[in-house]
Amino acid sequence: LLGQILDQWFESEPLKATLATDAVIGAMASPHTPGSGYVLLHHVMGELEGRRGAWGYVAGGMGALSQAIACAAAAQGAHIFTEKAVCHVLLGRDGRAQGVALQDGTEVRSKLVLSNASPQITFLELAPQEELPKDFVQQIQQVDTRSPVTKINVAVDRLPSFLAAPNSHDGQPLPHHQCSIHLNCEGTHLLHQAFTDATNGNPSSRPMIELCIPSALDPGLAPQGCHVVSLFTQYTPFVLADGRPWDKQARNAYADTVFDCIEAYAPGFKASVIGRDILTPPDLERIFGLPGGNIFHGGMSLDQLYFARPAPSYSGYRSPIPGLYLCGSGAHPGGGVMGAAGRNAAQVALEDFRHL
Repeated sequence: LLGQILDQWFESEPLKATLATDAVIGAMASPHTPGSGYVLLHHVMGELEGRRGAWGYVAGGMGALSQAIACAAAAQGAHIFTEKAVCHVLLGRDGRAQGVALQDGTEVRSKLVLSNASPQITFLELAPQEELPKDFVQQIQQVDTRSPVTKINVAVDRLPSFLAAPNSHDGQPLPHHQCSIHLNCEGTHLLHQAFTDATNGNPSSRPMIELCIPSALDPGLAPQGCHVVSLFTQYTPFVLADGRPWDKQARNAYADTVFDCIEAYAPGFKASVIGRDILTPPDLERIFGLPGGNIFHGGMSLDQLYFARPAPSYSGYRSPIPGLYLCGSGAHPGGGVMGAAGRNAAQVALEDFRHL
């Protein structure tokens, strides 16, 4: 249990609760859920520019990272097609993957197919079901994809000023504006209560909030004097109690709760808001193809990691269909902005390609 680990090392409850957020981030879990300690390890085991456990912002926003990868691939001769939805994986007479068919009818032929879509989309929607073992299909169907995350993107006309550390007179970003700011984390019991609300089908009445202001480090993201604020919040269930829909009213009601919480820490925040974009778990699934809205393509619990990700006997990136590989977050070692699954899958695919 994460709580036991933190109790061994720390005495300050606010510090323990703040660290605990990285153990439940993106997970429908409480700090008291068995195995939650691994999720914390997963978020601090990497490094940035030689600093172990450090995180950083991407200059130009996260899309700039995708563009950098695209440019590197194009420089090596890759052809990149966007806004081209894949309909299904093409198979040859020998049962091997031979490319993909697009929804517009175009067929793209290849000797190998690597999918960084989720295991659910890859194997339950794009792959021919008759070519997959029934037990494998059942295992993919049973992957826990529950997600507590509602992402809120906010545009503000001034820098938030927190009661604990008010802004300077010149309005320039201070050190805390350039870090992740954790709110409603004064104690682990608050995180557990927020989790309990969601297990009953209700958005948290006092949600866990991770607030970042990337424009404090990258001014080009917003007009002068303005800022963009990224809110990673939980817990919100995919399906609301009593079958209520995540309609405009429900989304705005939850966002108002989040903004009320921020207002208590930074008076004037609500008045500074000039725009907001609210993405609930169903929105994240519909727009980004995240099953259940899960940012990791599936829970990072111990029963869905290592040799069991995405399913036992299929953790080596190969799938039951020869020539079809899984290279996204649903494969080992899971989610996070690191590219490990893609790199590992590419190495396996290249090894097989040399033997074709």
